[in-house]
Amino acid sequence: MVGFVTATLGAGLAGCNGGSSGSVSQGTGGAIDGPVAANTAVLSWSAPMTRVNGESIAMGELDKYVIRYGQDSEELSQEVVVTDAQSAAEMSYAIKNLNAGTWYFTIQVEDVNGLRSAPSDTVSKTVNS
Repeated sequence: MVGFVTATLGAGLAGCNGGSSGSVSQGTGGAIDGPVAANTAVLSWSAPMTRVNGESIAMGELDKYVIRYGQDSEELSQEVVVTDAQSAAEMSYAIKNLNAGTWYFTIQVEDVNGLRSAPSDTVSKTVNS
């Protein structure tokens, strides 16, 4: 089975700025409309261009992104699925209504055959009360 390089999750988890988003099938968050609240993490990433073996991967082969997050970096127990991964090479998603504390995030990309990448490096955001 040939794996592929994960999408790179941007470390810019500021409480402001925006961008486009994919369609969302579950979770709390979504499109970035107007000012972003301080208890919101805005995640941005680029679609992978190659598989682990070095072969290129076309945008049409991408199916969805899976964002996992939580307040324990070793147990990211919450998940959001961003569908329609082939719609844009650059994506953003806002996870809203986060409680105070430090939150950790990773992302994986899944292709149309159900093959899922390894998780990206973990990034974090601290939400003040």
